[in-house]
Amino acid sequence: MQAKLTTPASENKVTTGRKSFWPLILVIAACAAPMIFSYVTYYIIKPQGRTNYGTLLDPRTYPIPQLDLTTLEGKPAALDNFKGKWIFLQLDASECAKACADKLYYMRQLRLTQGKEMDRIERVWLVTDSGPIQAELLKKYEGTSVLRADIKQISAWLPTEDGSAVTDHFYMLDPLGNLMMRFPKDPDANKIKKDIIKLLKASRIG
Repeated sequence: MQAKLTTPASENKVTTGRKSFWPLILVIAACAAPMIFSYVTYYIIKPQGRTNYGTLLDPRTYPIPQLDLTTLEGKPAALDNFKGKWIFLQLDASECAKACADKLYYMRQLRLTQGKEMDRIERVWLVTDSGPIQAELLKKYEGTSVLRADIKQISAWLPTEDGSAVTDHFYMLDPLGNLMMRFPKDPDANKIKKDIIKLLKASRIG
């Protein structure tokens, strides 16, 4: 009589274990897919015909450095605290001259124009000195996170256009914490609005 081949119990357990492991992998992949897709779309795939008003930046070229940031009360702060949101970022002195106030206005209005999507955006003003800030200004742009920063650290990190300074621009970080876009000096707010609409519509993160 021909002997029947049997599978040892230990091999059955290994096979069962492998089978039960695959559903977990599939769940993890499904959760990570939107974030991976968004990253690939903006940083790797660059189809012809795409137009942006703002300048797209490669996060691998401008990784966020260790920054000595504090709140207005002097407590330690970090840009990492805003991860999970799109961030409008500007850099200006505490006296906040007209160009500074214009950027605060643009950031507020551009966020508001996103309607139900506006909660996906945070606004951050990095103040480059220790001077006082007008209470009226803080009230007018309530909701903007105001932090003090080292101008040398920030200037070494943020890229500029030829002939301009970091205070001439405002920037955008994605929800993963990557510096990803720079807007020009004296910007066209309507063109920036179109950029933001496209970003929020295409991205599933933040």
